[in-house]
Amino acid sequence: MSAVQLREAHERDLPQVLALYAQPGLDDEQVLALDEARALFAQFARYPHYHLYVACEADRPQAVLGSYALLVMHNLAHRGAPSAVVEDVVVDAGHRGRGIGRQMMAHAMAQARAAGCYKLALSSNRRRAAAHAFYESLGFERHGVSFVIETTA
Repeated sequence: MSAVQLREAHERDLPQVLALYAQPGLDDEQVLALDEARALFAQFARYPHYHLYVACEADRPQAVLGSYALLVMHNLAHRGAPSAVVEDVVVDAGHRGRGIGRQMMAHAMAQARAAGCYKLALSSNRRRAAAHAFYESLGFERHGVSFVIETTA
C-alpha cells in the first residue's frame, strides 16, 4: 500500500485533477478548460459541505495521485440525518492497485461518519465492472435503482 496524504484540493491542484479525469474510461480527454475549472472550483465555497479531496504522495504533497468529491446534504427526511454522496472517484492509472482508492474511500467514509450521515452513496457507470468490484470489496452494497435523464441538448 502506498503512503498517501489526503487533503482538500487547492486551486493549484486543478491541472492535475483535470489530467486524472482525462484518462480513458473516465472523461476520455473531454475535460474542462483550466479557466472553466477554476471558476467552478471557486463556486464550491458556496456549498459549505461540498469538498474536493486529493490523494498525494506523502513525501511529495504536490503530486496528485487521486481525487474524489464529497457532498454532505442536510435532510428533512430520515429525522434530519444528513446523507453523503461521493463523486468523481479517480486514481492515476499508473498508481492503481496500490491501495490509494481504498484510502480515499476510507477517508470519505470517515468524513460521512463525522458529519453524522446515515448513508454514503455513490453511483458508477454500468460498464465499470472493476470499479463495482472495488466498491463491493469495501462493503458498499448495490442498493435501489438509479435513474438518469440527460438535461442538456
